[in-house]
Amino acid sequence: MMDASSRSVPSNSAGVQRCIRPACGASFGIRERIYVCRNCGGPLEIAAPLPPASEASAFRARWRARAASLEPRDRSGVWRFREVLPFGDSAPIVTLAEGNTPLYDAQRCAKYSGLDALRLKHQGCNPTGSFKDTGMTTCVTQAVLLGARTIVCASTGNTSASLAAYAARAGLQCAILLPRGQITSSKLAQSMDYGAIVCEIDGNFDDCMRLIREIAEDPSIYLANSINPFRIEGQKTVAFELMEQCEWRVPDHVVVPGGNMGNSSALGKGFEEMRQLGLIERLPKLSVIQAEGAAPLARLFANLEEESKSDRTSIPKELTPVENPQTLATAIKIGSPVSWEKALRSVILSQGQVITVGEQEIADAKAMIGRDGVGCEPASATTVAGIRKLAGAGFICRGESVVAVLTGHLLKDPDYVSQYHRGTLPLGPETKDRKTGAQPNIGAFRNAPVQVAASKNAILDQLRRANS
Repeated sequence: MMDASSRSVPSNSAGVQRCIRPACGASFGIRERIYVCRNCGGPLEIAAPLPPASEASAFRARWRARAASLEPRDRSGVWRFREVLPFGDSAPIVTLAEGNTPLYDAQRCAKYSGLDALRLKHQGCNPTGSFKDTGMTTCVTQAVLLGARTIVCASTGNTSASLAAYAARAGLQCAILLPRGQITSSKLAQSMDYGAIVCEIDGNFDDCMRLIREIAEDPSIYLANSINPFRIEGQKTVAFELMEQCEWRVPDHVVVPGGNMGNSSALGKGFEEMRQLGLIERLPKLSVIQAEGAAPLARLFANLEEESKSDRTSIPKELTPVENPQTLATAIKIGSPVSWEKALRSVILSQGQVITVGEQEIADAKAMIGRDGVGCEPASATTVAGIRKLAGAGFICRGESVVAVLTGHLLKDPDYVSQYHRGTLPLGPETKDRKTGAQPNIGAFRNAPVQVAASKNAILDQLRRANS
């Protein structure tokens, strides 16, 4: 049963799907099965009337109260913010109680980054172990509303695991396209266990994305990648939840990994909507971090004229893809991100940055996150690596408040962790000795297992040596 406050303020089922390109701005029905603008091919976003700013304090109280409710919608960290979602109260919500993820203080990461303090928003604590769940709950709910029979995606692993789980909950057929041999066994195991039809193809993620968009032209099939604006609607609630955890005090910086760019697009939309609602007075600077070998947006950003970096109406219409992206952070091994225009708009609007970090920087930052007792997958660690780099360059100041978004759980890629600590992680030619070509025992924070005799004295001796 709904509480009295939710009955008096119905969920927002009005609105349109609107092209984000200023020169176009075409609008389409909120329940049309469409992913890009029919006029210009540009990306779409949901444009719905927001509640009046005069109710900001009431929203804060209502959302906080719902966190103590046992009603299924309220147990979700997405649906308890339903006043800002484009669904009515009768929507057939598909949920796994996603969201409500922790915000950790990370003292060791702060020191490593040259900051007084640093907080980690760990989206890897979602039901399937990644941030994708917050968008998949709204996307699959929209699929059910449209009467889709099959829901599909291209994936580097996390999207497929999430979609497979939510499709299973909804009773929909699920098909996923994966680049063969480029997905961790942990992520692949999830998709298989949740009953998805797994199609492995020769090629990379971008090849999968091209094919899946062709397949989704069938009217019985619904596309679940972040090009779908309803994915972004769910993911934007992470920004609302983060601000609630920060007691509505806006961080100076929020830093996210950059792969297909749905995450940064969603956070940017969420912060902007909160500003319009009067929930916050300013935007945090939103910065995106990419791996050096898969950094099309960072390259574009670096080549923008300075005046373009302050004018979101002058965003280029084309991005030069990275034809053969390379990184061990497989979740962001994407050369042609579909949501780059939205992400770049959010970065420019907030006066953030888009930069790259190397494989060694990612690996060491990931180990440092672990030293704070928090486990994440490699792509997540680009944030701390990027924060360290931005602080070194003076873009982030020591005393500023900074939040790093971790997008996936450590157990998404345990082989990476083991290889790093054993000194066998192949981080690329830049880490090899230039004269001999040998791969050194890399990893500033290696913690390899040691062979110890099965005796009390031997174990105690090992402990003493470890403390010396």
